[in-house]
Amino acid sequence: MELLKQRIMKDGHVKPGNIIKVDSFLNHQMDIVLMNEIGKEFARLFADQPITKVLTIEASGIGIAAIAAQHFGNAPVVFAKKTQSKNLDGELYISQVESFTRGTVCDIQVSKKFITSDDCVLILDDFLAKGKALLGLIDIVKQSGAKFAGCGIVIEKGWQDGGEVLREKGIRLESLAIIDKADETGFTFRD
Repeated sequence: MELLKQRIMKDGHVKPGNIIKVDSFLNHQMDIVLMNEIGKEFARLFADQPITKVLTIEASGIGIAAIAAQHFGNAPVVFAKKTQSKNLDGELYISQVESFTRGTVCDIQVSKKFITSDDCVLILDDFLAKGKALLGLIDIVKQSGAKFAGCGIVIEKGWQDGGEVLREKGIRLESLAIIDKADETGFTFRD
């Protein structure tokens, strides 16, 4: 997605440890016009699927999923919670994930009442590094018995193995920008 790549080159930065910082437009402050274009692109890429739910993980995936969901007939957005809450009641789907950025492992949880075997679920998130969060979300979809439509990622870190791992498993993965190199000199994108 050329508009996204241009924005990454203009406003993206790289922190030590190959952390891509795009907080001025994607995952802290959001450029709503850009987010809407991202949503349209995901809708185009997954137009062959009858999406009934969009699933993401808290917190930075929520904005992307919510705006994109409008382009899937206002499908409800469900987000996996990373911490146990008194608001989570009833039976839960639970899967364990490791966060590359935070360096932590946690149980993600979704109430069983929000994803059922009648659903067709699209998973959306902001970044793909090692693929652990996506694998946890896919596990939740499998536990529910819902149809799994695939995964949409805004930015894939191509130098890490998450995309390769998922693709080797036969998982449909649509990344809007794949960055193969990110350092103080800039970004190199995969075509």
